[in-house]
Amino acid sequence: MLFLVRHGRPVQVRGVTADQWELDPAGFDDVWALRDRLPAGAAWYSSPEPKAQQTAQLLTDGDVGVVEALREHRRGPGWVDDFEATVERAFAEPTVAAYDGWEPLDDCRARVTKAVTGILSAHSGEDVVLVGHGTAWTVLASELTGTPPDLARWRDLGFPDVFTVDV
Repeated sequence: MLFLVRHGRPVQVRGVTADQWELDPAGFDDVWALRDRLPAGAAWYSSPEPKAQQTAQLLTDGDVGVVEALREHRRGPGWVDDFEATVERAFAEPTVAAYDGWEPLDDCRARVTKAVTGILSAHSGEDVVLVGHGTAWTVLASELTGTPPDLARWRDLGFPDVFTVDV
């Protein structure tokens, strides 16, 4: 089984790109509460982003591989006031950048899927836990299941959250 963990609540800092945000210590209890929902003995991997790595450190005492390709959908340095609508536009038109400086969502899907396919191949028959990001996990789950991206689930994901994909 594949467990997709969305990182805990970050401290959002204007002028600092989201891929550099740290985990909010006020949300640590929410992260710890997920420990019982994750399998013992699983293979663990994380996005390199600080909020994801810090979430993984709170969730397991074991080793966690850091995989560059598990980064979130790359977004430029500017602050986006209507963030949710902009991400929804990325899902609606995945071959183009939804905002200046953003990665086309299809590029994110290809990058993450390639990395996860390799991880799953290396851990065939084992549980795998990936700690990362909501948009990346939404396009990954879509790709792995052959279904359209579940935008309702994306909107409802908490900080942190976990869902599973049977692979």
